[in-house]
Amino acid sequence: MDDLTIQPLTQERWKDLVALFGTRGGASWCWCQYFVQTGRDFSMDRDANQRALRAQMVGAQRPLGLLAYGGGVPIGWVALGPLGSYQRLTASRSLDDVRGSRPVEDVWRTSCFVVKVGRRRRGVSTALLRSAIGFAREHGARSLEGHPVDVDARTGRVGGDELYHGTMSMFVAEGFREIGRTSPTRPVMELVL
Repeated sequence: MDDLTIQPLTQERWKDLVALFGTRGGASWCWCQYFVQTGRDFSMDRDANQRALRAQMVGAQRPLGLLAYGGGVPIGWVALGPLGSYQRLTASRSLDDVRGSRPVEDVWRTSCFVVKVGRRRRGVSTALLRSAIGFAREHGARSLEGHPVDVDARTGRVGGDELYHGTMSMFVAEGFREIGRTSPTRPVMELVL
């Protein structure tokens, strides 16, 4: 997309994120809280999750993600940050089995990609991942990880809502390497920065 721009989420861009997440689909109720919270702390309450993300923004030392704009309209999002800021990921036994004793300091993680319906399959997620690499590097990350879907290993059609982690092919194209899998269709990918 020729008119695509990527910007960090700021207080001034909050309304753009609200517009992008809308009222339908996973992003509209999750607000990127699933990986931040664990157990009964996580709620499927749209308003509570929206307030939680807003509160996290206020207390954050850096933006919590990047927004993609097409023609000046918000069309995409990637949440990313230090691995330690994602409680569910650091508590995951299956990820521990893959990561082993690898240190978490200076490791960043992409958690969620959102692309507006009608703008998918046009390279928005890839552009967001590319920008996430630079953003993580600028903020001192030693490596960036993702946990995408290996679409080729799946049987049947994969719906767009299932791809909020991104696709393996997208990560491979940006130079990430597989460090293990949590299931046959879910590789853990890493890019040393």
